[in-house]
Amino acid sequence: MLTYSTLSKVLSGMLLIGFLGTTLWSFSPKQDQPRILVFSKTAGFRHQSIEPGKAALQKLGKEKGFMVDTTENAELITEENLQKYQAVIFLNTTGDIFNQQQQKAFEEYIQAGGGYVGIHAATDTEYDWPWYGKLAGAYFTSHPSDPNVQEGTFLVVDQDHPATDGLPEKWERKDEFYNFKNLNPAVQVLIKIDESTYEGGENGDNHPMSWYHEYDGGRAFYTNMGHTDETFSEPLFLQHLWGGIQYALGQDQ
Repeated sequence: MLTYSTLSKVLSGMLLIGFLGTTLWSFSPKQDQPRILVFSKTAGFRHQSIEPGKAALQKLGKEKGFMVDTTENAELITEENLQKYQAVIFLNTTGDIFNQQQQKAFEEYIQAGGGYVGIHAATDTEYDWPWYGKLAGAYFTSHPSDPNVQEGTFLVVDQDHPATDGLPEKWERKDEFYNFKNLNPAVQVLIKIDESTYEGGENGDNHPMSWYHEYDGGRAFYTNMGHTDETFSEPLFLQHLWGGIQYALGQDQ
Protein backbone atom coordinates (compact mmCIF):
# COMPACT_ATOMS: atom_id res chain seq x y z
CA MET A 1 0.00 0.00 0.00
CA LEU A 2 1.37 3.41 -1.01
CA THR A 3 1.91 5.79 1.85
CA TYR A 4 1.24 9.51 1.43
CA SER A 5 4.99 10.13 1.48
CA THR A 6 5.69 7.54 -1.24
CA LEU A 7 2.81 8.79 -3.41
CA SER A 8 4.07 12.36 -3.07
CA LYS A 9 7.55 11.34 -4.25
CA VAL A 10 6.12 9.47 -7.26
CA LEU A 11 3.97 12.43 -8.29
CA SER A 12 6.88 14.84 -7.84
CA GLY A 13 9.06 12.64 -10.05
CA MET A 14 6.40 12.53 -12.76
CA LEU A 15 6.03 16.31 -12.69
CA LEU A 16 9.81 16.73 -12.89
CA ILE A 17 10.01 14.43 -15.93
CA GLY A 18 7.20 16.34 -17.62
CA PHE A 19 8.87 19.65 -16.87
CA LEU A 20 12.22 18.50 -18.22
CA GLY A 21 10.58 17.17 -21.39
CA THR A 22 8.85 20.51 -21.94
CA THR A 23 12.04 22.43 -21.18
CA LEU A 24 14.17 20.35 -23.53
CA TRP A 25 11.61 20.83 -26.34
CA SER A 26 11.40 24.58 -25.79
CA PHE A 27 15.17 24.91 -26.04
CA SER A 28 15.27 23.30 -29.48
CA PRO A 29 13.77 26.05 -31.68
CA LYS A 30 15.75 25.03 -34.76
CA GLN A 31 13.62 21.90 -35.04
CA ASP A 32 10.77 24.16 -36.15
CA GLN A 33 12.84 26.29 -38.52
CA PRO A 34 12.19 25.71 -42.21
CA ARG A 35 15.20 24.74 -44.32
CA ILE A 36 15.69 26.18 -47.80
CA LEU A 37 18.03 25.07 -50.57
CA VAL A 38 19.57 27.80 -52.74
CA PHE A 39 20.50 26.24 -56.08
CA SER A 40 22.63 28.31 -58.48
CA LYS A 41 24.07 25.98 -61.11
CA THR A 42 24.70 27.63 -64.49
CA ALA A 43 25.09 25.95 -67.86
CA GLY A 44 24.97 29.23 -69.79
CA PHE A 45 25.59 32.84 -68.84
CA ARG A 46 26.74 33.25 -65.24
CA HIS A 47 25.58 36.29 -63.30
CA GLN A 48 28.08 37.97 -61.01
CA SER A 49 25.18 38.65 -58.65
CA ILE A 50 24.97 34.98 -57.66
CA GLU A 51 27.48 35.42 -54.84
CA PRO A 52 25.84 38.59 -53.43
CA GLY A 53 22.53 36.75 -53.76
CA LYS A 54 23.74 33.79 -51.70
CA ALA A 55 25.09 36.11 -49.01
CA ALA A 56 21.83 38.08 -48.91
CA LEU A 57 19.74 34.92 -48.56
CA GLN A 58 21.95 33.58 -45.77
CA LYS A 59 21.62 36.90 -43.94
CA LEU A 60 17.88 36.93 -44.53
CA GLY A 61 17.66 33.41 -43.12
CA LYS A 62 19.36 34.47 -39.90
CA GLU A 63 17.06 37.48 -39.57
CA LYS A 64 13.80 35.70 -40.41
CA GLY A 65 14.43 32.30 -38.84
CA PHE A 66 15.01 29.86 -41.67
CA MET A 67 18.05 27.73 -42.45
CA VAL A 68 19.87 28.06 -45.77
CA ASP A 69 21.95 25.52 -47.66
CA THR A 70 23.62 26.47 -50.96
CA THR A 71 24.81 24.24 -53.77
CA GLU A 72 25.51 24.05 -57.49
CA ASN A 73 25.74 20.26 -57.44
CA ALA A 74 22.77 18.79 -59.29
CA GLU A 75 23.61 15.34 -57.91
CA LEU A 76 22.02 16.52 -54.65
CA ILE A 77 18.66 16.84 -56.40
CA THR A 78 17.32 13.48 -55.25
CA GLU A 79 14.06 12.43 -53.66
CA GLU A 80 15.81 11.68 -50.36
CA ASN A 81 17.78 14.91 -50.16
CA LEU A 82 14.92 17.18 -51.21
CA GLN A 83 12.86 15.90 -48.28
CA LYS A 84 15.02 18.12 -46.04
CA TYR A 85 13.72 21.31 -47.64
CA GLN A 86 10.48 23.24 -47.51
CA ALA A 87 11.48 25.36 -50.53
CA VAL A 88 14.13 25.47 -53.24
CA ILE A 89 15.36 28.79 -54.63
CA PHE A 90 16.70 28.87 -58.18
CA LEU A 91 19.16 31.76 -57.97
CA ASN A 92 20.11 32.93 -61.48
CA THR A 93 20.31 29.41 -62.84
CA THR A 94 20.83 29.17 -66.62
CA GLY A 95 20.63 26.49 -69.27
CA ASP A 96 20.16 22.75 -68.92
CA ILE A 97 20.94 22.07 -65.27
CA PHE A 98 19.23 18.71 -64.55
CA ASN A 99 19.30 15.28 -66.13
CA GLN A 100 16.06 13.32 -66.51
CA GLN A 101 16.38 11.59 -63.15
CA GLN A 102 16.92 14.92 -61.38
CA GLN A 103 13.97 16.43 -63.23
CA LYS A 104 11.77 13.58 -62.04
CA ALA A 105 12.95 14.01 -58.44
CA PHE A 106 12.19 17.73 -58.54
CA GLU A 107 8.76 17.19 -60.07
CA GLU A 108 7.92 14.73 -57.30
CA TYR A 109 9.17 17.22 -54.72
CA ILE A 110 6.76 19.89 -55.97
CA GLN A 111 3.92 17.37 -56.30
CA ALA A 112 4.46 16.48 -52.63
CA GLY A 113 3.86 20.12 -51.65
CA GLY A 114 7.33 21.65 -51.98
CA GLY A 115 7.93 25.32 -52.67
CA TYR A 116 9.78 26.98 -55.56
CA VAL A 117 11.26 30.48 -55.76
CA GLY A 118 12.78 31.68 -59.02
CA ILE A 119 15.09 34.69 -59.14
CA HIS A 120 15.85 36.51 -62.42
CA ALA A 121 17.58 34.01 -64.75
CA ALA A 122 15.56 31.12 -63.32
CA THR A 123 13.39 31.71 -66.42
CA ASP A 124 16.51 31.32 -68.62
CA THR A 125 16.65 27.69 -67.56
CA GLU A 126 15.56 24.26 -68.85
CA TYR A 127 13.89 25.25 -72.14
CA ASP A 128 13.36 21.59 -73.08
CA TRP A 129 11.46 20.78 -69.87
CA PRO A 130 7.91 22.14 -70.38
CA TRP A 131 6.84 21.20 -66.84
CA TYR A 132 9.53 23.52 -65.46
CA GLY A 133 8.51 26.34 -67.78
CA LYS A 134 4.98 26.21 -66.39
CA LEU A 135 6.31 26.06 -62.82
CA ALA A 136 8.56 29.08 -63.33
CA GLY A 137 5.71 30.80 -65.14
CA ALA A 138 7.51 31.84 -68.35
CA TYR A 139 10.72 31.58 -70.33
CA PHE A 140 13.18 34.37 -71.07
CA THR A 141 13.10 35.45 -74.72
CA SER A 142 15.28 38.59 -74.94
CA HIS A 143 16.95 41.48 -73.14
CA PRO A 144 15.86 45.07 -73.68
CA SER A 145 17.83 47.39 -75.93
CA ASP A 146 21.46 48.25 -75.27
CA PRO A 147 22.24 48.94 -72.48
CA ASN A 148 20.53 45.90 -71.03
CA VAL A 149 20.45 47.44 -67.51
CA GLN A 150 18.12 50.43 -67.45
CA GLU A 151 15.88 52.42 -65.15
CA GLY A 152 12.19 51.69 -65.34
CA THR A 153 8.93 52.00 -63.43
CA PHE A 154 7.37 48.97 -61.78
CA LEU A 155 3.63 48.99 -61.14
CA VAL A 156 2.33 46.98 -58.19
CA VAL A 157 -0.95 45.49 -59.39
CA ASP A 158 -1.71 43.24 -56.40
CA GLN A 159 -0.95 44.60 -52.95
CA ASP A 160 -2.72 41.79 -51.11
CA HIS A 161 0.27 39.46 -50.96
CA PRO A 162 3.32 39.14 -48.67
CA ALA A 163 5.65 39.86 -51.61
CA THR A 164 4.06 43.26 -52.26
CA ASP A 165 3.03 44.25 -48.76
CA GLY A 166 4.47 47.70 -48.06
CA LEU A 167 5.78 48.32 -51.58
CA PRO A 168 4.97 51.61 -53.32
CA GLU A 169 2.36 51.46 -56.08
CA LYS A 170 4.97 52.88 -58.47
CA TRP A 171 8.49 51.65 -57.89
CA GLU A 172 11.45 53.14 -59.76
CA ARG A 173 14.21 50.54 -60.20
CA LYS A 174 17.37 49.89 -62.17
CA ASP A 175 17.75 46.31 -63.37
CA GLU A 176 17.64 44.07 -66.42
CA PHE A 177 14.03 43.73 -67.53
CA TYR A 178 13.46 40.46 -69.40
CA ASN A 179 11.03 40.00 -72.24
CA PHE A 180 9.17 36.72 -71.84
CA LYS A 181 7.65 33.96 -73.95
CA ASN A 182 5.35 31.06 -73.06
CA LEU A 183 3.79 33.00 -70.21
CA ASN A 184 1.66 30.66 -68.11
CA PRO A 185 -1.84 32.24 -68.05
CA ALA A 186 -2.53 30.62 -64.68
CA VAL A 187 -0.02 32.77 -62.77
CA GLN A 188 -1.18 35.63 -60.56
CA VAL A 189 0.76 38.76 -61.50
CA LEU A 190 2.00 40.90 -58.61
CA ILE A 191 4.15 43.49 -60.39
CA LYS A 192 4.37 44.58 -64.02
CA ILE A 193 6.58 47.13 -65.75
CA ASP A 194 5.59 50.25 -67.67
CA GLU A 195 7.30 49.72 -71.02
CA SER A 196 7.05 53.44 -71.80
CA THR A 197 9.65 54.15 -69.08
CA TYR A 198 12.54 52.27 -70.74
CA GLU A 199 13.67 51.02 -74.15
CA GLY A 200 13.22 47.54 -75.54
CA GLY A 201 10.09 46.13 -73.92
CA GLU A 202 8.24 43.57 -76.05
CA ASN A 203 5.39 42.27 -73.87
CA GLY A 204 3.10 45.29 -74.12
CA ASP A 205 0.81 46.76 -71.51
CA ASN A 206 0.79 43.60 -69.42
CA HIS A 207 4.50 42.92 -69.02
CA PRO A 208 4.86 40.97 -65.75
CA MET A 209 7.92 41.21 -63.51
CA SER A 210 6.83 39.16 -60.47
CA TRP A 211 4.12 36.56 -60.00
CA TYR A 212 2.99 33.53 -57.99
CA HIS A 213 0.74 30.51 -58.40
CA GLU A 214 -0.08 27.06 -57.12
CA TYR A 215 1.24 24.42 -59.48
CA ASP A 216 1.03 20.63 -59.57
CA GLY A 217 0.65 20.30 -55.81
CA GLY A 218 3.21 22.94 -54.78
CA ARG A 219 3.67 26.70 -54.68
CA ALA A 220 5.79 28.86 -56.98
CA PHE A 221 6.97 32.47 -56.82
CA TYR A 222 9.11 34.24 -59.41
CA THR A 223 10.70 37.68 -59.57
CA ASN A 224 12.59 39.09 -62.55
CA MET A 225 14.66 41.28 -60.22
CA GLY A 226 18.20 40.16 -59.40
CA HIS A 227 20.53 40.86 -62.34
CA THR A 228 22.66 43.43 -60.55
CA ASP A 229 24.79 42.98 -57.43
CA GLU A 230 23.12 46.06 -55.95
CA THR A 231 19.68 44.42 -56.09
CA PHE A 232 20.61 42.15 -53.19
CA SER A 233 21.29 45.09 -50.89
CA GLU A 234 18.03 46.94 -51.68
CA PRO A 235 15.73 46.90 -48.64
CA LEU A 236 12.57 46.95 -50.76
CA PHE A 237 13.77 44.07 -52.92
CA LEU A 238 14.71 42.00 -49.87
CA GLN A 239 11.28 42.72 -48.40
CA HIS A 240 9.72 41.61 -51.69
CA LEU A 241 11.85 38.46 -51.83
CA TRP A 242 11.09 37.53 -48.23
CA GLY A 243 7.37 37.79 -48.99
CA GLY A 244 7.82 35.46 -51.94
CA ILE A 245 9.70 32.97 -49.79
CA GLN A 246 6.92 33.11 -47.20
CA TYR A 247 4.42 32.26 -49.92
CA ALA A 248 6.51 29.33 -51.15
CA LEU A 249 6.77 28.06 -47.57
CA GLY A 250 3.03 28.38 -47.05
CA GLN A 251 3.56 30.89 -44.23
CA ASP A 252 1.06 33.37 -45.69
CA GLN A 253 -1.93 31.24 -44.65
